[in-house]
Amino acid sequence: MCNLYSMTSNSQAIREIAKVLEDRTGNLQPQPEIYPNTMAPIVRNGEGGRELVMARWGMPTPPGYLKGHKVDRGVTNIRNPGSAWWKRWEGVEHRCLVPLTAFSEPERLPDGKSRPVWFALSEGEPLAFFAGIWCRRTSVRKLADGETTDDLFGFLTTDANSEVGTIHPKAMPVILTQHEELDVWMNATVSEALRLQTPLSDGVLAHVDSPRPVE
Repeated sequence: MCNLYSMTSNSQAIREIAKVLEDRTGNLQPQPEIYPNTMAPIVRNGEGGRELVMARWGMPTPPGYLKGHKVDRGVTNIRNPGSAWWKRWEGVEHRCLVPLTAFSEPERLPDGKSRPVWFALSEGEPLAFFAGIWCRRTSVRKLADGETTDDLFGFLTTDANSEVGTIHPKAMPVILTQHEELDVWMNATVSEALRLQTPLSDGVLAHVDSPRPVE
């Protein structure tokens, strides 16, 4: 599962590619390492058009998995958006685009430890977007903070392509790279939008050493 990604581009690039009309992020800084339950930018449909906002990575966990737990750290990756739990958030009002420049999958080493292996669309790490969903939820995300109300997000996964499959054969994130795909995900019917839940073609992704900020 992808539980670490990078967004080292800038708000202007996000606004231009994702057709954002309102930027609520302020001075958006590069984020070379984004972990679950931390804040990151997303593009969602607002009343006046698409807006760029900050949200916390990790959608609400299905209640059956929270028994005996006081904290909900969230679900980062969503494989079955048509299930009863996720279906409530499949409409356009809950879809979002999650900007990224690279993402990682954990590689298991012979000693039992793991290390992140990073992938990007090319060595230059151009901007792309995960196909995501978001919601507003009141829950306990961190025990020290108690109950808070947060905008939360996660993104869809699908079968792994050849590059990702060598490290993590089960799945990879759904990544959108074309303007037409962004518009379909944000505007189309559920059935049409979910046709985008496919892996990138083999040979599209490149291994990169580590995320780097845009100069």
